[in-house]
Amino acid sequence: MLRDKEFDFSSKLRQGSVIERLKEYIDWQRNLRNSGSGSIPIWAPVSINMDLTSACNFACPHCVDSGIIHKSYSLDTVTIKQSIDILRKNGLLSVILIGGGEPTMHRDFEEIATYIKQKGLQLGVATNGSNLKRLMRVADIFEKGDWVRLSLDSANEDTFVASHRPPKNVTLKGILDDARVLKKANKDISLGYSFVIVWPGIHMNGQELASNIDQMAKAAYLAKKYDFDFISFKPCLVRLEDSKKEALVDDKDRQKLAQVASDIAKGLEEVRSGDHPKVLESVNLRAMLQDRVEELEKQPKTCHMQFFRTVLSPFGIYLCTAFRGVDSALIGGPDGYSDQAKLEETLHRLERSIKDFDASKECRQVACFYHHVNWWIENFIESDNDVETLERLEDDNFFL
Repeated sequence: MLRDKEFDFSSKLRQGSVIERLKEYIDWQRNLRNSGSGSIPIWAPVSINMDLTSACNFACPHCVDSGIIHKSYSLDTVTIKQSIDILRKNGLLSVILIGGGEPTMHRDFEEIATYIKQKGLQLGVATNGSNLKRLMRVADIFEKGDWVRLSLDSANEDTFVASHRPPKNVTLKGILDDARVLKKANKDISLGYSFVIVWPGIHMNGQELASNIDQMAKAAYLAKKYDFDFISFKPCLVRLEDSKKEALVDDKDRQKLAQVASDIAKGLEEVRSGDHPKVLESVNLRAMLQDRVEELEKQPKTCHMQFFRTVLSPFGIYLCTAFRGVDSALIGGPDGYSDQAKLEETLHRLERSIKDFDASKECRQVACFYHHVNWWIENFIESDNDVETLERLEDDNFFL
C-alpha cells in the first residue's frame, strides 16, 4: 500500500534524531521476550498530542470526543511548561496542539505556543478556525515544517453549520478569509484544509450526520482559492458505545462500504483532475478504497507506537488518540511529565501497558493509522536482523 511521506511512520522512526531510541526499544523488547529482563529505555515520546483544554465553542455531532468536551478542564500553564522542559530534555521533538477541545480556547494559548517554539520543537495546531486571530498574534513563531490544520469538513455554509454547529457569528467564509491572512502573515506555515468525509446513513450521538461526500472537489477548489498548502481527506470515525473506542464504521455501515468507496474514489478523481493544493489521503481512507479495512484492524499483540507518541490531556496521559478518555489506556496524570521522577514513573506505567495491553484484542475494531509501523517493528523484533542494519535516514519530519 503506497503512502505519502506524512504517513510513512517507519521512515520517521529511522531519522537520525530518532533511530537510536528505536534501536534501544527493539533491544529492550528482544531481551524482554527472551529473558524477561530489562527496563524500558528512559526516553520521552518523539511526539505528543497535547490537549490544552476540553472546552469547545462548536457542537459537532460527529465529534468522537463528545464525552469529554465542554467540561472546561484545561492543562495548567506552569505544568505545561515544566512538562515541555522535561520532555525536551529527554528527547521530545514535536508537539501537536489538538483534540478533546479547541486549543485556541485555552487562556494562555499564545504563551504556550511561543514556549514550545522557544524550546526548538516542531509545532502543529489542529483547530476549528474560529479563533485564528489568536494564531495571527504568534504567526511569526512558526517555521518550515510547522503546520496549522483547519477542521472544516465542508464546502458551503449550510453543511458547515450542520457539521459543526458553530456560534452564530462564525462562518466558513469568515474562517477562510482569516486563514488567507494567516498564510500571508507567514509563508512558512503549512496551512491545511481538513475534510472528514461523511456519507448518508451515519448516525452518531443520536442523530444522522450531514453528508458532505459530494463536496470534496469544491473543498479542494476553496483550499486553492484561499492559499492552503494541502487538503487532507479522511473517513468519518464513530465512537463505539460498548468500548468507547474510535472505529471507522459500525457493522451496519460496513455493508455500504463498497458503494461509499466508489463514491469517494470518484470524488478524489474529480479533485485530482482540477487545480488544487497537495492532496493527502489518510491511511484508513486508502484502506477503504482498496477494500483492506480488515487488514488495518488486525494488530500485533504489542502496540509499539505507544512508546513513541502519547496524548497529554487535562484528564491525564493516554497511550493513544483513539483511546483518549478511556481508563484502560491511562498511563499518568496531567502532571505525569512535569519533572524527571514523574516522567520515569509514567514510563514505568507505560512499560506495564506495553507488556499487558493486548492490541490484537483491544484494537480489533480500530482501523489504526499505525498498523503498518506496528507490524514493521514487530517483524523486526522477531527477526534475526541486527539493529545496526537499520537504515539511518536524514531528518525530515518529526510528527508521528
